[in-house]
Amino acid sequence: MWDILKAIILGIIEGLTEWLPVSSTGHMILADEFIHMDITPAFKEMFLVVIQLGAILSIVVLFWNKLWPFSFKKGQPHVKKDTFQLWFKVLVASIPALIVGLPFNDQIDALFYNYITVSITLILYGILFIWMENRNRRYQPRVRNLGQLTYKHAFIMGCFQVLALIPGTSRSGATILGAVLVVGCARPVAAEFSFFMAIPAMAGASLLKLVKFGFSFTGMEVAILAVGSLVAFVVSMLSVGFLMNYVKKHDFKVFGWYRIVLGAVVLAYFLLFAK
Repeated sequence: MWDILKAIILGIIEGLTEWLPVSSTGHMILADEFIHMDITPAFKEMFLVVIQLGAILSIVVLFWNKLWPFSFKKGQPHVKKDTFQLWFKVLVASIPALIVGLPFNDQIDALFYNYITVSITLILYGILFIWMENRNRRYQPRVRNLGQLTYKHAFIMGCFQVLALIPGTSRSGATILGAVLVVGCARPVAAEFSFFMAIPAMAGASLLKLVKFGFSFTGMEVAILAVGSLVAFVVSMLSVGFLMNYVKKHDFKVFGWYRIVLGAVVLAYFLLFAK
């Protein structure tokens, strides 16, 4: 039962941090120092990735009307062309991460999955967020809705998503930076499209981890995975709603300061206390 409780805690952390530009990986590394589950290292590695499926499902539920390309209402076309175009743009945005992440995922984890890298990237991207908002204080966005995003824009955001292969970067954080700085997106558009980009990226990463682990689970492992994913789903529903409402009226500067503080805390803890 203690492991189930720990899975709930990790699910909460995943749900809170996956969609905010603060790096769920950085939070998970810190949480792992205090939450020791009685599971194998292989299962833990898989679990910390696959509970993201719960977070993905929250995006599907919340944005169902924008993501489902068919309509059965009277007076409306049965096939929504704009939705198909949106999905094609998401697929284009997924190409860079597929090219880089698929062959080099294990090497990247081996080289960069450590507290030093996470601390540096947390602080670095925190500074970038603050710089971006100071730079764009009077900037008028060129892309104000999803329909204005082109395939070129999608590919550029996909290139920024590749940066998130380095732990501590934040997938949503990297794509939002690219969307605002290079593409010229309004904040809500940048956040929303980064959510949609996560669906194939996170589903693919979860599938790779499942295949690598194998599909032979004990009853307790199934329970831990199910509980963690369910909690991540519920909490993600809340955190996504919060972020979309927040960015309509505020900038991302608060997340930049939070990242800097968290990066300093992670670095200080591991240098001073971790064995």
